[in-house]
Amino acid sequence: MPRISTIPTLYNDARTVSISDLKKWGYLEPESYKSGTIKWSSRGEIRARIGIAVYMGMSKKYLELDYTYGGEAVKYKVPIVSVESNLGKGKVLYFLCPATQKRCRKLYGLGKHFLHRSAFNAIYESQTYSRNNRALSHMAEIAFGSDKLYDELYSKYFKRFYAGKPTKRYLRLKKKIQKADRFSQQDIEGLYFGILPEMR
Repeated sequence: MPRISTIPTLYNDARTVSISDLKKWGYLEPESYKSGTIKWSSRGEIRARIGIAVYMGMSKKYLELDYTYGGEAVKYKVPIVSVESNLGKGKVLYFLCPATQKRCRKLYGLGKHFLHRSAFNAIYESQTYSRNNRALSHMAEIAFGSDKLYDELYSKYFKRFYAGKPTKRYLRLKKKIQKADRFSQQDIEGLYFGILPEMR
């Protein structure tokens, strides 16, 4: 009988598509349609690529992904939805995962489809770090935990204000989100190799 592997699947190993990246690349302009390609490389060599198209209509918004997986052509749409911001900055955009129907700011590709992190039985690399790597673990938790922060911020009973003043929990969460949003793709790749980024 074959032995069951105890090596965990890591979210950090996944290829991802995020709202932040799409915004940075100019895909999320109102009433626009834009298509292009996302490429993932390692040591200067392209390892994977997918075609994407984003439609930002008034009543309908979506991300369309087009690629091959295991020799099979895969093409599907992921709805994009907007929610009033709890940070007082208009609206926040989310993907609506086609498998879990959960909102998220980042889709993970750990199989045939790009989905919400809860669709996979995986962990973050920071959860495997030893005590000697606490600083690195803390940075990884900030960088890779933004989806959890947004989930908490928009949970049903989250209270932003009490007696007209921001709650401590709200201010703490807002600070964490601002830190997470400052991480660049280069910073995240550096964490994967054990390199601490400079906090800006």
